[in-house]
Amino acid sequence: MNILVTNDDGVTANGILCLARHLSKKHKVTVVAPETEQSAVGHAITLRLPLWLRKIDINEDFEIYAVSGTPADCVKIGIDVVLKEKPDLLISGINRGNNLGTDVVYSGTVSGALEGAIAGIPAIAVSSFSFENPIYETAAKFILDFLEEFDINSIPQFTALNINVPSIPYEKLKGWKLTKQSKRMYEDYFEERKDPSGGNYYWMMGNIIENDPDPKADYKVLTQNFVSVTPISVFLTNEEYLKRLEERYEDKAIR
Repeated sequence: MNILVTNDDGVTANGILCLARHLSKKHKVTVVAPETEQSAVGHAITLRLPLWLRKIDINEDFEIYAVSGTPADCVKIGIDVVLKEKPDLLISGINRGNNLGTDVVYSGTVSGALEGAIAGIPAIAVSSFSFENPIYETAAKFILDFLEEFDINSIPQFTALNINVPSIPYEKLKGWKLTKQSKRMYEDYFEERKDPSGGNYYWMMGNIIENDPDPKADYKVLTQNFVSVTPISVFLTNEEYLKRLEERYEDKAIR
């Protein structure tokens, strides 16, 4: 397959290079990724500034391009400028740390995959569960095996797979499970600090809240040494609530 790879940790991050090296054993790989870290930028795109694209030579068996923009920018310019055609698959990652629950709203990694989904390309976001000790080798090996058994062409447009891999040795993985995006979220707080001039500044901190009762919640399977595979969509409409609103207000709509 012809695979376009991006991320949000930066073009020379260990995760993306590990993934590209493994994929290039069986596939044609092109890396187009941000020149600097773009974590938590969401689905931002660059409209009012120029984008710079440069090829990087670090003695790899695949082409690498750095872009002065976001993960979504990288996917767009990767398709239209670098490849000049749609690849067979878009993979965003391997992210340092998980992307679970409400993380997907903020994640540049997930947004890179969803940009591919918007373009009509089968797309996967992949993350290594631990931020402190990510084992990229495990995630890369899993993705290579996963592509052998999963029909990527079954992924509909506007949908991507959000995959989170436990940070454990590969041989300890029990397999993968289909999961739902959980209600896992952060309870934010701000730590007040002093700059050298005596002024106040604030550092955002947070505590993880994991209280989703659904047994298919994405974060739960990771603690059991399974990989979490969650299909996600670019569409945010709350269909259940929309039906309730229609039942209550449809006759009051302006005609």
